[in-house]
Amino acid sequence: MQINNAYEKIVEYAHACYYLQFAVTSNTSYRVEEKRMISNQILQNTIEGLKGISRVDFCVLDTEGKELAATFDMAKDCGEAVLSFVESPADSQVVNGYQFFKVFDEHQLEYILLANGDSDDVYMVGKIASFQIQNLLVAYKERFDKDNFIKNLLLDNLLLVDIYNRAKKLHIDTEVRRVVFIVETNREKDGNEMEKIRGIFGGKSKDFVTAVDEKNIIVVKEVADNEGYDELNKTAEVIVNLFRADAENDVHVAYGTIVNEIKEVSRSYKEARMALDVGKIFFEEKDVIAYSTLGIGRLIYQLPIPLCKMFIKEIFDGKSPDDFDEETLTTINKFFENSLNVSETSRQLYIHRNTLVYRLDKLQKYTGLDLRVFEDAITFKIALMVVKYMKYMGNTEF
Repeated sequence: MQINNAYEKIVEYAHACYYLQFAVTSNTSYRVEEKRMISNQILQNTIEGLKGISRVDFCVLDTEGKELAATFDMAKDCGEAVLSFVESPADSQVVNGYQFFKVFDEHQLEYILLANGDSDDVYMVGKIASFQIQNLLVAYKERFDKDNFIKNLLLDNLLLVDIYNRAKKLHIDTEVRRVVFIVETNREKDGNEMEKIRGIFGGKSKDFVTAVDEKNIIVVKEVADNEGYDELNKTAEVIVNLFRADAENDVHVAYGTIVNEIKEVSRSYKEARMALDVGKIFFEEKDVIAYSTLGIGRLIYQLPIPLCKMFIKEIFDGKSPDDFDEETLTTINKFFENSLNVSETSRQLYIHRNTLVYRLDKLQKYTGLDLRVFEDAITFKIALMVVKYMKYMGNTEF
């Protein structure tokens, strides 16, 4: 191969390596408890990609000579040569027809790369390949640090001064509008589900996709100045539709309020968590729930169970709310939906106005509350919500 052709190859490799680095770091699921080292599969994909361009075979080994990824069967007598190379001061050398290269993570030796061949062109290709793997280490390390920072930020594990110092070090803007989404699936998340979410947000370097438990995926999204809650709701619907094709995967999305500083992100996360829980109690028919729409539900959710029992006992005078039949419950719910309007409620229930009045009178005799009176209606509505909350918490004794 002539020098000009070799130079063209180098340029081609540089572009390919940049592409591979971007593709890998934006499409691989990552867990905070795992080592910072990139996976063997990523190493395999990388050297296969490089081989596809250069037609040079590669092998990646750890510092003990263990093969991690390869595009060819390395000679068995290379093991001792690798260990000798590890101990040597050289960064590269030719041994038994192979080009040997050291790959460092900062100043720590991480990998040994072998390129099959001893020509100058193979040497240049090997140098580019080792540089690419080193870049992957840097990219993964940065991603790990950001992911770890976001997790600790969400969980309130950082002091205020540490939040701003680490954000500055990681080049994360501290004064932009953000909101937290929580995506809950009905099964333990896997890499595919994380990938689906990253497919929407992963290409935007200012958005973060992470997880702090086994079932929920968390998105910390930057919100533009011209975006509001309508746009956030549309984003949540996009996420739901992404999973809707999978009939076995029931997905709910909740999000908090928009915050203006990075120190407030944990508040948006807590709001999203509450929205997810409260939504299951009072808005079970909804796939998307916003904290700002929870209304009185978020207050009831924070009531202690003993106080709830006392309230229900006083309202229903020891009777069980479960004694209401389906017809009565339908009538009550429809009456509330129509803002206590008797005429509209009877029309939607396809019953005579007097029939509805009779049902309301009967309910008044049973509970002592007249739903046509606003204060009584509010009391009754809250009582029904408290009952729902108690059942959700596993407490069915009223």
